[in-house]
Amino acid sequence: MANPATTLGLPAARLQPAAVLELLKPVTWFPPMWAFGCGVAASGAAIWPNAPLIALGVLLAGPMVCGMSQAVNDWYDRHVDAVNEPHRPIPSGRIPGSWGLVIAIAWTLASLGVGLALGPWGFAATVLAVVMAWIYSAPPLRLKQNGWWGNLACGLSYETLPWITGAAVLAGAAPDARVVAVALLYGLGAHGIMTLNDFKSIEGDTRFGLRSLPVMLGAARAAQLACWFMALPQAVVVGLLAAWGAPGTAALVGAALAAQLLLMRRLLTDPRGLAPWYNGTGILLYVSGMMAAALALAPAGATP
Repeated sequence: MANPATTLGLPAARLQPAAVLELLKPVTWFPPMWAFGCGVAASGAAIWPNAPLIALGVLLAGPMVCGMSQAVNDWYDRHVDAVNEPHRPIPSGRIPGSWGLVIAIAWTLASLGVGLALGPWGFAATVLAVVMAWIYSAPPLRLKQNGWWGNLACGLSYETLPWITGAAVLAGAAPDARVVAVALLYGLGAHGIMTLNDFKSIEGDTRFGLRSLPVMLGAARAAQLACWFMALPQAVVVGLLAAWGAPGTAALVGAALAAQLLLMRRLLTDPRGLAPWYNGTGILLYVSGMMAAALALAPAGATP
C-alpha cells in the first residue's frame, strides 16, 4: 500500500511534534490571548459561568489562529529565514518538503472549525483573522513586503480583533463604541511593537526585498517611529478614560506610559541591540495598561 505522504509528494519521514510546535511559535500566542482576555474584561460578563466559552476563545486566539498565522508566515518566508533564522524548522529541514504548507492549511481549517463553535461573532472574526494571516504572508498581496501596511495588519490582528471578539462573544452583541475605540488605539500602538520585531531580520529582509521600516528608514529612524506609534495611542487612551469618568484608570495608564517613555530613551541609544530588552520590559507595561483600560470599560454593576 502506498505511503500517503509519498502520494502527496511529501517526504515519508515522520514529523517530529517538537518541530511542529516550534513552527507554531508558542511565544507569539500571548498577545492575542491577552487581547481576547481584555475583551472579556471589557464585556463585564461573569467569568466562571462563561469559563468554557472563554477557554475556547483563548484557545482560538492563541494556539489556533496565531499558531496558524506563524505556520503560514514561515512557509512563505522560508527563503528569508534561511538567511535570518536558518535554525527554524523549515529552512533547517526538520519540517521537510511541503509539510509546512500542509500544516498551515490544516491549522487554518481547524481554526475555522473552532471559530464556528464560538457562534456568529466568533466565526466571523475567525474568518477575518484567517484572511488577514494569509494576505499578510502569501503572494500576491503579501502585505509584509511593506512595513507600513504589514505592521498595521499585524497590530490590528493581534490586539484589536481578538479584543473586540472577546467582548462581542461574551456579550452576544456588538461591543460598546468605547471598547472598539480603545481596542483600535492599542492595535495601532502595536504597529510600533511589530517594527521592533523587524530589527532582528534586517539582513535577510534587505537581501530579499522586504521593505520593513528598519530597512526603509534605517534602525535609528525606525526606532523613533516605533516609539511614537506606541506612545501616542496610549496618550489618547489616557485622555479618553479621563473624559469618560475613569480618572483613576487614566492615571494608571498614564503612569505605565511614563515608565515606557523612560525605557524608550534607553532603547533609542542602541535600537538593534536593545529591541529584545525593550520587548521584555516596555511591552509588559503596554499590555498592563491594556487590561486596566479594559476593566474600566466594563458596564457599571458588572459581575466579575
